[in-house]
This record gives sequence, C-alpha cells and structure tokens, in this order.
Amino acid sequence: MTTPWINRIGTAVPGHDIHRAFVDWAVAQPVEERERRLFLRMAERSGIVHRWSVLPHAPDGGSPVAPGGFYDGGAMPSTGVRMARYAEAAPALAERAVRALGETGPVSHLVVASCTGFVAPGVDQLLAARLGLPGDVERTLIGFMGCYAAVAALRTAHHIVRSTPAARVLVVTVELSTLHLQPEERLEPLLAMLQFGDGAAAALVTAEPGGLSIEQPFSETLPDSEGLIRWTIGDHGFAMHLSGAVPQRIGEALATPDLRARLAGERIAVHAGGRSILDAVEHALALPGDALAASRAVLREHGNMSSSTLMFTLARLLGQAGDGVAVAFGPGLAAEGFRFRSAA
Repeated sequence: MTTPWINRIGTAVPGHDIHRAFVDWAVAQPVEERERRLFLRMAERSGIVHRWSVLPHAPDGGSPVAPGGFYDGGAMPSTGVRMARYAEAAPALAERAVRALGETGPVSHLVVASCTGFVAPGVDQLLAARLGLPGDVERTLIGFMGCYAAVAALRTAHHIVRSTPAARVLVVTVELSTLHLQPEERLEPLLAMLQFGDGAAAALVTAEPGGLSIEQPFSETLPDSEGLIRWTIGDHGFAMHLSGAVPQRIGEALATPDLRARLAGERIAVHAGGRSILDAVEHALALPGDALAASRAVLREHGNMSSSTLMFTLARLLGQAGDGVAVAFGPGLAAEGFRFRSAA
C-alpha cells in the first residue's frame, strides 16, 4: 500500500513584528486596572516574543495602531477593506512559502487551507496563477476550519497520493490573523488576540520516501464544547472567541484512554495554540520537559498562526529520527491529527 510522505516544508512570515505594539495598545484600552495588570502578567507569561503582520508600518514607521496606520483611531476598517487586503497579501505570502520549498517538480494537485479571509477567484486560484501552475492542476480549497486545517489539508494530500501514487501534491496554509483586530475592553478577547500572528507554509507530499510519512489520520470532536472556540464574521472583521476553558477541556479529553493512546509516540508535534494549551498537553500526557520544544519555539518566534502553526512545527522535526504524532485543536472543540515516521 502506498505511503504518502511530506518530503519538504517551506515557511514564510511577513517582516513587520507587531507583538509589542499590540501589548501597548491593549493595556491602553479602557479596562479596569486589575484586568490591565492581569493582562500584562499573562502577556509576560505567554511564551510569545514575536508576532508578524502583513499590515504595513504607519507613515512615521509605527505599528498598524499608530497614527496613519491601518487601525488608526475612529471607526475600525470594514470587513470589505480587510478582505481587500487579504486578497492582495495572502497569495503573496503563500507564494513566498512555496518558493522557500525550492524546486517542486511538476505539481498535479494544489491543496490550500485558510480561515482568515475570503476572495473569489479563491486564494488557491490566485496562488496557482502566481506560481505559473498549469490550468489543469487539480485544486482543493479548505476554508474556515481554523487551527487544525493543516491536518485536513495534509490528510487530503494523503488520500490523493494513496489513490494516485504518481501525484505530486502541493499543500499550502496561509493565515492573516492580524487583519482582524477588534476594539475590546474585556480581558478574555484581548488575551485571545494576544496569541495570533500571520504566516504561511507549504509542503510537498508525494509517494517518494523522504521526510515524514503521513499515516493513520484521526479526528475527535469533544462533546459539549462547541462554544469554546468560535469565529464570528461581523461588519468589522472576524471576531475570535477563545474561551479560557479550552486548556482544561483539552486536558480532560487527553485523560481518556482512546485519545491518549492515539497520541503515544517518541515525538509529538502539537499546534502551538498558546502556552496554556501546550502546558495542558504536556501535563495530561506526562511528557518530559523538552517534548514540546519545537512547538514552544514556534510559539515564541511567531505566535499562533492558526492553520500554519502546525506546519511550522513539523518543519522543525524534518530530518530528525523517530516515530511520532501530529495534533491540532480547533473549533468544535475538535482534535485532528495523524501519526508519522521519519525517513531519517
């Protein structure tokens, strides 16, 4: 039976680091002094140092919330304005990730995942045109699945290669979370926005041994948890709801024998949704202190890039020996993943 392999992964982030500017903006919101102090403590403990944005610097070189910036005072940009920026910036950043792969050879299938914007022709078509792919390339666009969409995209490639062993599948994730800043005075939404940054990743999946295999995909929706992670599309962007109860709910789920057994392995690549989520996984599975080093490094350097985050983590594991499992959590609340082994 044909085994699909992630042969290579390329990654890309924009050049504008907005993490510190966001923290300064958040503490200036009209929140209670107690919550302001709590936010600052949580920001310091977040494990995040950098988050990158496609949004340009303000005219004086400042951040998107500075005078003249994308979010400068007054009414927030409309969803239409934000989507116009997505249509321009998402294909460009996705192309950078593909170029980082190097030579891909002929591509038969293109699978693109994104949940932070909508445009038609889709980001898959726009990217195919930028890459000069032939008009008969088979395209699949996976939208609005959130943080575990990378698993869905790689799983789609897995099924394609198993059914057509000669296929060469280009899998791309691109997320522009910083397009969706919301005016907020409540602590929980501010902490949710603290996590997110922009990034893109691309993987070449074929039947040629090399890199990481994709084996035994799994999906598990946790009962009575559908309200814990939500995106709401409004007149001024997409509002993210990320409940503070998510880490505890994940920890409880990982205590169940079935899900716990699925995550057993020498290595584990966990979507870096936030420090508390990584802590919950580490504690629930009784992992050694360095088991999630790759995930924590991605969180530190890039924050949570939604679907791209797991791909960045897998990129750090390429070339390392050993079997393992990849898993991401997202809306539902659901866990999506697959087992892998290394050709190294």
